[in-house]
Amino acid sequence: MKSHDLIIIGGGPAGLAAALSARRAGVQDVLILERDHVLGGILNQCIHNGFGLHTFKEELTGPEYAARFIAQVKEENIPYRLGATVISISREKLVTYVSREDGLVQVQAKALILAMGCRERPRGALNIPGSRPAGIFSAGTAQRLMNIEGYQVGKEVVILGSGDIGLIMARRMTLEGAKVKVVAELMPYSGGLKRNIVQCLDDFGIPLKLSHTVVEIHGKERLTGITLAQVDENRRPIAGTEEYYACDTLLLSVGLLPENELTRALDVTMSRVTNGPEVDDRLQTDCEGVFACGNVLHVHDLVDYVSEEAALAGKNAAAYILTQQTAGKTVPITADGGVRYTVPQKLDPENMADSVTIRFRVADVYRDRYICVYCNGERIRRIKKRVLAPGEMEQVILKKSELKQPLASIRICTEVE
Repeated sequence: MKSHDLIIIGGGPAGLAAALSARRAGVQDVLILERDHVLGGILNQCIHNGFGLHTFKEELTGPEYAARFIAQVKEENIPYRLGATVISISREKLVTYVSREDGLVQVQAKALILAMGCRERPRGALNIPGSRPAGIFSAGTAQRLMNIEGYQVGKEVVILGSGDIGLIMARRMTLEGAKVKVVAELMPYSGGLKRNIVQCLDDFGIPLKLSHTVVEIHGKERLTGITLAQVDENRRPIAGTEEYYACDTLLLSVGLLPENELTRALDVTMSRVTNGPEVDDRLQTDCEGVFACGNVLHVHDLVDYVSEEAALAGKNAAAYILTQQTAGKTVPITADGGVRYTVPQKLDPENMADSVTIRFRVADVYRDRYICVYCNGERIRRIKKRVLAPGEMEQVILKKSELKQPLASIRICTEVE
């Protein structure tokens, strides 16, 4: 059985950035395991621009952004295995994977970084009445079919859900000659970035109907139409508001779920809000030597933040390997007052860096609010925000010098005044 200092599970943007950071922090023996036949992850099918503004200070497409990291990984001679599907990991950091070339392989690691990304919520989770005709796709599947496989998935389209992938696919299908009739969103607000609503819907005259959902699917062999209805404050359809739309394609953009089947086998504490593992300020789970970053930890809005977070995970994993530094006593970070969650969820005040970035999302659309940080019950930060929305991730930077010692509690919330 081979052993490595650091094994990274996932060769997407998070895995690549983590590998580069760990190598540059002094860890030479790094191995990336990627189940796809190429590195780059989901970026390979995201051919639209808008990537890299924070990381490279210029606007890139997804494949261009991935290519820059892949080139750096190859320059650093960081080994990777493609077509390698990890089937189990243990708390002792024993990794089992299978591949066509190597068969069944077990490798031992001193430290692990989980960077498996996320997947789309399927139709089965929605309980939409109707049969199972052809023409119903998750938005990401349609994106891959169009951008990589070269297929046109439909001509008359309805999109359920206003997540970023759904918004981008509304524009993509319009550019390919399809007619996108409506984008329907169950919630009273969009789940996507404001810029995507403007550039992908408003610029093309595609209507967005908030507080609406699909209540019936029509067609047996091929989708022939859907029935849309308005929902009340409890998200239940309102009788008499039904509208029929003839269409041959329904795209589902109804949320992303962190890919954490492997993580759960470690028996680490999982967040019920993010569906990812809970981590400290070093992005370490409560399984010592196992770190997590990117969309497997919590779903991000910008890949630049994924790369930034992954670089931190790589640096901290390297420090763990080289110094065997263990976590000290942690203090929980509480999210309330409109803040749904924070990442990290806890802080090690003795061993924390000079500054720590806390990322979070809010529970609803808020206007003219303050983001407030409380330390030991005393407010130490108050940031005015004109608009806060669930589709856009927020962040605050905590400085070690401003935290009251001994540190007993940290609370992040929103306040009206």
